[in-house]
Amino acid sequence: MRVVIAPDKFKGCLDAQSVCSAIAAGWKRADPHAEPDLCPMADGGEGIVAALVAATGGRMIIRRVTGPLPEMKVDAAFGMLGDGRTAVVEIAAACGLALLKPEDRDPMATTSFGAGELICGAIDAGAKHIIVGLGGSATIDCGIGIAQACGLTVLLAGGELVSPTEPLTGADLEKVIFIKHGRGGKVDRITLSAACDVNNPLCGPNGAAAIFGPQKGATPEQVMWFDRTLARLAERTGHQQLALAPGAGAAGGLGFALLAYFGASLKPGIEIVIEAVKLEERLRGADLCITGEGRLDAQSFMGKTVGGVAGLCRKMGVKCVAIAGSVEATDGLVAAYAISDGDISIEESMVRAAELIADTAESLARREFKSGSGC
Repeated sequence: MRVVIAPDKFKGCLDAQSVCSAIAAGWKRADPHAEPDLCPMADGGEGIVAALVAATGGRMIIRRVTGPLPEMKVDAAFGMLGDGRTAVVEIAAACGLALLKPEDRDPMATTSFGAGELICGAIDAGAKHIIVGLGGSATIDCGIGIAQACGLTVLLAGGELVSPTEPLTGADLEKVIFIKHGRGGKVDRITLSAACDVNNPLCGPNGAAAIFGPQKGATPEQVMWFDRTLARLAERTGHQQLALAPGAGAAGGLGFALLAYFGASLKPGIEIVIEAVKLEERLRGADLCITGEGRLDAQSFMGKTVGGVAGLCRKMGVKCVAIAGSVEATDGLVAAYAISDGDISIEESMVRAAELIADTAESLARREFKSGSGC
């Protein structure tokens, strides 16, 4: 029986590669001769670098870059995929909200500069195509920090050019009047794909500031200021239409910046990941695909990993089941299995996640063989 294992992470306890390994271990208890195809997945947010590197036989590269605050330095990883020409950068690795203590969260003071340094590091490592995973940022700087770090021309009010070494922050948004790319810099020689798992525009009641600002430390007054200032920046730089694009508001406006200033394509993260790991090719001729994530609910089928994998399996006529920490919805799946039947606490199930996933996979394999599917 040919099985493709393509889950996302179990957030808070196991990354996608570890989930793959646990499912494979359980399956092989029932079928010791099995050689399942392990294909860790992600949908554009946290974990996309690790998943794509593992799925393609790539490698991690560490760079010392600016953190979410201009005075911070962090060790951040990007991935070079197995094809040797594609890199994947996770915004959150450099300017992630998780890198700050709650009391230090202030989008007026944070910057995306370090994410730009990571992009430059990937280019220096030989990347010709860079996938940028949006999500989890501590910023609402609309990518002015990334533009600055990547060498784009950034002009301030009064005609002043920005310093290349003093990171711009959210508070500087109202000063920026012009951003220009296409001047022969290193980013002009590559293609960028932005992997996004939200559909928010840049501004308005569903925009970057209104929806994501409070979790980044913005006060109600700051939310209103950012919303007005982001709209004015889009107008000043001539990109009002791009500000309306689904996903433009991702990662504090980084979706908009990559569209407007880098000529990037902005696509649902799961679509980019499916293409990068060649999942369609790997599913061809498979008897079964096992996907999964920590919590399977209605959101799982709205641009997330499980829904994307299940949709591709339907298209290809491959049976698709899921293993999850909890199951509240099963749209498009043949079946879904929770790793616990409720007789243990959520905390214990997270601690024992690898063990429970393996046990569930073993039961699934025996069920498949008993039904004749594996014969």
